Amino acid sequence: MTTAAGEPSRPAPIFAALGDETRLRLVARLCSGGPQSIARLTVGSEVTRQAVTKHLLVLAEAGLVRGTREGRESRWELEPRRLEAARRYLDRIAEEWTRRLEALERHLDSMPGDKERPRRKR
Repeated sequence: MTTAAGEPSRPAPIFAALGDETRLRLVARLCSGGPQSIARLTVGSEVTRQAVTKHLLVLAEAGLVRGTREGRESRWELEPRRLEAARRYLDRIAEEWTRRLEALERHLDSMPGDKERPRRKR
C-alpha cells in the first residue's frame, strides 16, 4: 500500500523484512545479479534452500521481491519500486532531521553568550 506520492503508507514491513541479515544479503544479490533461482541464491551460502525460500516469501510479502515459476524452477527478482519507495521514505526523514538541526543551530546562534562554539559539519 502506498500514498499518492508513491511512498509506503506502511513502511514497517519493508524495514522489518530488511532487518534480517540473510534477507538483506538476498536483496543485495538480486540487486547485483538480476533474477535468480533459489539454487543460485544458495550458492556460496550456508543457508539451506528451504531457509532461502522462507526468507524470499517474507520479502515477497513486504513487496520487495516477486517470484515466477519457470518449469520446475522458481526465479526471484527484486521489486525496485518498493525499494525505491523505502529510500524516499528515509530521505524524507533525513530532510526533516536536517531542518530540525538547522533550526537548533539558528536558535543557539541567537542566544547571548559565547559565540565561539564549534560548528556542525555539513
